[in-house]
Amino acid sequence: MPPRPSRFEKFKEESLALIKERPYYTNKNVYEYLEKKYPEEDFVYATFRRVVAGWKKGVGHSGLEEECEIVGIPLDSVNHYWYKGKNFSIHSKNKGTTYEEFRKDLIEDLKEYSPTFKKIERQPCKDGHLLIVDPADVHFGKLCNTYEGSDDYNIQIARSRVLNGVEGLLEKSSGFNIEKIMLVIGNDMLHTENGKTTTGGTPQDSDGMWYEAFLAAKETIIDMIELLLPVADIHCHYDPSNHDYISGFMLADSIKSYFRNNKNMTFDFSISHRKYYKWNQSLIGTTHGDGAKWKDLPNLMAMEAKEDWATTSHKYFYTHHIHHKQAQDFIGVTCESLRSPSSADSWHSKKGFDHSPRAIEGFIHSKQFGQIARLTHNF
Repeated sequence: MPPRPSRFEKFKEESLALIKERPYYTNKNVYEYLEKKYPEEDFVYATFRRVVAGWKKGVGHSGLEEECEIVGIPLDSVNHYWYKGKNFSIHSKNKGTTYEEFRKDLIEDLKEYSPTFKKIERQPCKDGHLLIVDPADVHFGKLCNTYEGSDDYNIQIARSRVLNGVEGLLEKSSGFNIEKIMLVIGNDMLHTENGKTTTGGTPQDSDGMWYEAFLAAKETIIDMIELLLPVADIHCHYDPSNHDYISGFMLADSIKSYFRNNKNMTFDFSISHRKYYKWNQSLIGTTHGDGAKWKDLPNLMAMEAKEDWATTSHKYFYTHHIHHKQAQDFIGVTCESLRSPSSADSWHSKKGFDHSPRAIEGFIHSKQFGQIARLTHNF
């Protein structure tokens, strides 16, 4: 028995013509256009979206559309098919939804549920300072235990250390007037790409499923931001990294989407491996540390941030990746690597890469003199 025609069928030609004319339109855009044009119709977006997706699949596949109607298969459930003709056997596969299309539709769907934030009106800060909060190499999903290493580590411990560390930095910075906060995320926030290996395929000792680590990291970053927002406006940096190059970017993007309506936050979440932020007389670069060599970072900063380089007196590059403290003054630029709150897993313990202090670190910058204090919360 053929499927019952959709009540939206009368809008099919108009919808496909609109999509052809305006290829940047999402399903939501088409829905809003028709809803405004035909106010007497009872459009339900959740249903309409599925119907439009089916229409798109049928474009250029009229034979498939007719066959689906005859045998009663919903067109929108067909992902690929074989056509066997007299002279050719052809396999056709739907190209699928791109990341940008998925993201646009997802944001539209979540608008009803996305939190709203009332803008915090702040009083002018006399002798204000910048607080940098940089929870480096947290590795959510990493598994360590005292059978092989010096201490335990898992998803719950990672979350506890991050939040305790941020609270510790806020307490230690309370003697300064904080005008702005720079929050750095990424840098192996997740231990694996898929619950088993890094992006490059290196096997890892893992705690829990990949989605448990992802959700715990997301919840922790949100909680961390909500701890910081009452203190000062936040500029947030994301550094891509070698353990979670893909999933880490998705995690950062979900954070940006969650806080996109917050007027007290700005973001630099591109996939660029080096990012720069100018605050008064400080030019601050961040990078994971698995790419360009330290000795090249000063020249890269001078080339990639020319204007800010020329108008600042103090320049710093904060790096990660090696899990221990290292600092060096180059001509014009100070490079400093940060400690990690994560413990040593089986492989690192075996190699002797253990016993570096576990810590969350931060820095205080003054408007005139650059970095004037290091803050360390040890575990």
